[in-house]
Amino acid sequence: MSETEFSTAGVTEFSATGVRIDRWARSVTRAGQVTVKDGRVALLTSYGREIDSAPVGTVSAGRPWFAGSDATVAWVNGTRYRLTMRPPDGKPGEAAPSHSFLQALYNAGGRRT
Repeated sequence: MSETEFSTAGVTEFSATGVRIDRWARSVTRAGQVTVKDGRVALLTSYGREIDSAPVGTVSAGRPWFAGSDATVAWVNGTRYRLTMRPPDGKPGEAAPSHSFLQALYNAGGRRT
């Protein structure tokens, strides 16, 4: 049950809730939040506590070949995070949140891996 919001003008802002955030093989949170806003990427717990954040220019992200369409891998401050963003229920034809996250990150100046 993810919620995704982003501006259509340049798609430089992004927010998704209900995100599973794993650090390597260890789960950090199953219902976290990922935001790209004001030139920063932030990973937050379900309570809003910051897990990690960094300027967009220092973050790299991509979709590994072994992951499904709902997962991305992001390197924030040298730490590898796997972000699993489920598509919203009942909204056919809408882009997957992971795709929207990568697009917003790249448009804001992030790097592709």
